[in-house]
Amino acid sequence: MAQAPGSTYSKTRRRSRGFQAASSLLATRVQKAAEGRGFAVARLLTHWPEIAGPQLAAATRPVKISHSRGAFGATLTLLTTGPMAPMVEMQLPMLRDKVNACYGYNAVQRITLTQTAASGFAEGRASFTHAPKTAKAPDPERVEQAERVGAQFTDPTLAQAMATLALNVAQRQSRKT
Repeated sequence: MAQAPGSTYSKTRRRSRGFQAASSLLATRVQKAAEGRGFAVARLLTHWPEIAGPQLAAATRPVKISHSRGAFGATLTLLTTGPMAPMVEMQLPMLRDKVNACYGYNAVQRITLTQTAASGFAEGRASFTHAPKTAKAPDPERVEQAERVGAQFTDPTLAQAMATLALNVAQRQSRKT
């Protein structure tokens, strides 16, 4: 039996759906913001590490997609740092295929790179880390001196911090001489 248009059933059912995920509440706003930059599929922005892969995602950020008049396909603009640009450029054909797979058709014809500095690069979200430097093992005599400095304090956290500080100061002084 059909309910009347103004019945209480539809009102109570609407109120009883419970909590909603934040993503469902913001989906339309994110979609409109993405469309303003040319991204008809916001998934390209939100899932960039999955689409590009971890190495390319760490070195690049999608900025905009521009469509030219009368031409088929769009141009994707990526930000990258200067030293990474040649490495990214070698992988552009593979990246274009992955981006088009995200869209489901051959939407992107070209990918252009814009080189920029690491600071201000998407508010610091991109990680531009170098390989860790291999540190030499500290001199045992300096470690002993640092432990004696740390032993002067009763608080174990403070003692450890002071011992580390004393060791760092001693190593720095040895490098200067």
